[in-house]
Amino acid sequence: MVMKRPKLGVFLFVAFLLAYLLFLKYHYSTSKASNFRPPPHAESNLARAGDDRPVSADGLDFQYGIMFDAGSTGTRVHIFKLQMKNKEPPTVDHETFKAIKPGLSAYADDPEKCAAGIQELLDVAKSSVPPSMWAKTPLVLKATAGLRLLPGEKAKQLLEKVRQIFHESPFLSRDDSVSIMDGTDEGISAWITVNVLIGGLSRADLTTVGMLDLGGGSTQITFSPRDEKTIQMSPIDFIRSFQMFDRTHTVYTHSYLGLGLMSARLTILGGSVDPPGGSTELVSPCLPPQYSGRWEHADVVFTVKGQKAGEPVFETCLTRVQKVLYGKIKRVSEVVSMDFYAFSFYYDRAVNLGIIDEKMGGAIRVSDYTDAARRVCSGPSAEPQQNPFLCLDLVYISVLLQEFGFPPHQQLRVSPPSLLLIIKLIVSSDWVSVPQLARTINQVETSWALGATFNYMETLRGS
Repeated sequence: MVMKRPKLGVFLFVAFLLAYLLFLKYHYSTSKASNFRPPPHAESNLARAGDDRPVSADGLDFQYGIMFDAGSTGTRVHIFKLQMKNKEPPTVDHETFKAIKPGLSAYADDPEKCAAGIQELLDVAKSSVPPSMWAKTPLVLKATAGLRLLPGEKAKQLLEKVRQIFHESPFLSRDDSVSIMDGTDEGISAWITVNVLIGGLSRADLTTVGMLDLGGGSTQITFSPRDEKTIQMSPIDFIRSFQMFDRTHTVYTHSYLGLGLMSARLTILGGSVDPPGGSTELVSPCLPPQYSGRWEHADVVFTVKGQKAGEPVFETCLTRVQKVLYGKIKRVSEVVSMDFYAFSFYYDRAVNLGIIDEKMGGAIRVSDYTDAARRVCSGPSAEPQQNPFLCLDLVYISVLLQEFGFPPHQQLRVSPPSLLLIIKLIVSSDWVSVPQLARTINQVETSWALGATFNYMETLRGS
C-alpha cells in the first residue's frame, strides 16, 4: 500500500497538467478568434450564408443594393433599400440617386481619370448604407451603349479600373460586378423595374405592361406577348425567357444599338465619330435656319449649321429622319393592343415642350410629338441657341414611335395619380397610343437599374 501512493500522486499531477494545458489552448484560440476579421468579400459570403439581414423594430426584413448605371452621357448611382418578402417580389422602401457627367466613355484614352467620379458616387453609397451592412451589400456597375460602342480594348481597360476601385471598397464586389450590359438585358431589366413598381409581377394572374426606353446610344422595346403569333413570327433572338421571383417570364425584347437619341442625331446630321478627312462641319435642314454652333459627341466637337432661311424645315427634316430609320425597326402589330410605358428622352423632350409638368407628370398623345415637331421646326426660332436640336429630336421621336407600330392619332387619357413621371402609351379599341410621362413611380427612378439589381441578387442566391 505504501508503494501505490506515489503512483496516484503522479497520476493526479499529470491529469492536472493536461487540464491546465487544455485550458491554455482553448483560451488562446478564442482570444485569437475574437481578433480575427475576414476580408470584406469573405465576410459578406458568410453573412449571406447566415442570412442575417437587418430586421427593423416592426419585424421587416431589409437588404441594400447598389447599382451604377454607366450610360453614354453620364454615370448614375442607385442605392436601393429593399424590403424582402417570402416568395414575392421585394418592394423598394427607399432609393438614393445621384448622377454625374460625363459618361465613362469620355475617359477611354485615360481610364485613370474616371476614378474621381466613381469614388464620388461610392461616397454617396457609403453615406446611404449603414456601415454594418456594407460587407453584405452587392455593388454592381453595368455599362450600356456608350461602352458598347467603344473599341474592345479601351472598354476593357475602363472596366478594369472600375473593378479595381470596387474591390478596394467595403462593399460586396465580385469579378462579375463590373461589366458591359447587353442591350437585351437592359430592356428586360427596365421591363422588370416598371412592372415591379406598378405591381404587375406581384401575382401570376396580373397583366404586365410593355416598356420603351430611348437612351443616348440605343433604344429598347420589351413586352410580354399575349398573341402566340408574335412569338412564332419574331426573330429567334427577339424572344427571351427567364426566371424571376419563382416564375418564368417570356418577353419580346430588342435593343437597337446606334438608334439612341444622341447617336441618331449624329447620323441625321450626316456626321460620324470618325469624320473622314477630319471634317467636323455639318449642315442640316433639321437645325434652325442660319443657326451656327458647336456640339460635342463622342469626344468630337462638331460645328453644326442650319440651312438658309426659307427652306421647308419640317418636311425636309422628316424626309431625312425617315431615310435614316428606313428598314431598321421591326414593326410589331401587337403593340396596338397593349399598354406601354416609356421613359428617358421621351420624357425629357415632353418636359422641354411644356406638355407635362416636370414634377407632376401627365399624359401625352403620340401625335403630340408630331404636332410639336411641326410647330417647332416651322415656327420662328426665337431662342435657337438654347435648344437648337429640339426640332430634330421631336421629328426623330415621332417617326421612331410610328416605326415601332404605334398609331399617330389617338385620344388622351388622364393618368392614374399613383404614376408620377413616366410615359404611358395606352393602346386599345377606345384609347390609342396615349403616353403618360414621368420619371419616377412611387419616388423610384424608372430605369433598368432596379430590375438589374433584382436580377443580380437572384444570381447571388443561386451561387
